[in-house]
Amino acid sequence: MISLSSIIFNGMDATQIDVQVQLSAGLAKPEFNIIGLADRAVKESAERIRNVLSALNLSLPPKRLTVNLSPADLEKSGSHFDLPILCGILCAIGILPEEELSKYIIIGEVGLNGAILKTDGVLPASVWANKNNMGIICPGDQGGEARWAGHTNILAPFHVLELINHFKGTQVLPIPAIITPDNEHNKNIDMADVHGQTAAKRALEIAAAGGHAMLMIGPPGSGKTMLASRLPTILPEMSPEEILETSIIYSIAGQLNGRNLISSRPFRSVHHTSSAVSLAGGGADARPGEISLAHNGVLFLDELPEFNRATLEILRQPMEAGKIMISRAKRTATYPARFQLIAAMNPCPCGHLGNAALSCSRAPRCAEAYQNKISGPLLDRIDLHVDVDPVNPWEMKETNSEQTESSAQIRERVIKARNKQIQRQGKPNAQLDGPELEKFACLSEELTNFLNSAAEKMNMSARGYNRIKRIARTIADLRGSDNIEMSDLAEALSYRPINRGKYGVK
Repeated sequence: MISLSSIIFNGMDATQIDVQVQLSAGLAKPEFNIIGLADRAVKESAERIRNVLSALNLSLPPKRLTVNLSPADLEKSGSHFDLPILCGILCAIGILPEEELSKYIIIGEVGLNGAILKTDGVLPASVWANKNNMGIICPGDQGGEARWAGHTNILAPFHVLELINHFKGTQVLPIPAIITPDNEHNKNIDMADVHGQTAAKRALEIAAAGGHAMLMIGPPGSGKTMLASRLPTILPEMSPEEILETSIIYSIAGQLNGRNLISSRPFRSVHHTSSAVSLAGGGADARPGEISLAHNGVLFLDELPEFNRATLEILRQPMEAGKIMISRAKRTATYPARFQLIAAMNPCPCGHLGNAALSCSRAPRCAEAYQNKISGPLLDRIDLHVDVDPVNPWEMKETNSEQTESSAQIRERVIKARNKQIQRQGKPNAQLDGPELEKFACLSEELTNFLNSAAEKMNMSARGYNRIKRIARTIADLRGSDNIEMSDLAEALSYRPINRGKYGVK
């Protein structure tokens, strides 16, 4: 019996799979069976492998061929089992050496002509192989992706013949060149494009500095989407650890193939018709959804009340925990989901609440029903609530005496504030909680009394109370101060809650 190794993923966790190949006598013609709870994509590999062997001028011997994927109680899915099954068969008929191939994790799809095609999960498979002192055999186009895991014991052939020749000694497969992450951010957009909206840009800077969630509310055309799309231009660069973690999620989701690693903070703009599964993740193979693809980046929800309410409620748990568990009938997967929520909405269905010339005849009653589509618990988890007023036409063209700040200028302040947080507590202020919050966002007795009085008048929840302290801590960091002052606390209070704003309905 031949035994080689491949891998499957359950969320971010990987499990080694033994690909066992057994040739047994007793038949006049070949018989090919794949067992071990394999799905249709895995079972179809039998036909692909028959054609590959034919392309190599090889054929199966007139014996019973059984491929067992162990452990048998785990569901196996995906075309990446093609290559390990083919390698096991080639070992069984004496073409490849089992002793050498058993030192590798093997992953890859094969074409009918023997070409080794791209597959999902190469990066996390390489990370797992490196941690377990094994090499990896993967498609040639993804060798650079595998190198990012930090080791060089990688074979990345483009064709099965290259792999055969390598082990026969007639060809040496080179070590793949490590790919250099590209900065995918659109450099054609800049905060300098946004004229006016001083208050909204200030709130966006605070959100970027501390990693806070933010909701913008205002009439159509006031610049909410424009502001949100420029948030990535003022965020700090990703650390190597964040690049690797985010890229692993994209690799599992099948969105890294043909691309370099994710080196710019993700900006996922989700349409309001998206389903709960597309947002949270799931499906038969429990793949990550938008909130995990936005990990270490931004999740932007435009037209927030237009989303299905049940879909929005999914955000509540991961916003607190920074991860999401997806439970399906046959598997449970957990993915990281430490995203920064940025949302935008109109104050009412027509969008012109408060404007007598443009608002509909149902205002303000329609606004109450519209805003109530968003639950109180979800709103309570959003740190910054900002009114975005229409832009004055005179502000549309900047003057020489009053230039609009660029993203680079704002980003410089954001990076200084964020570095201060990382040095002090090892994480952004938005993630402070419990004893850490009490330690790093400590208020004097005067400020505590002021905040307590404000919280009582505003009927603020304990969660909202703590979020005010986090925002005040970020505002102080932007000033470069170690202590929170009254002005910081007062500004933080001005961003909560939405029903105190210009477009709120009492």
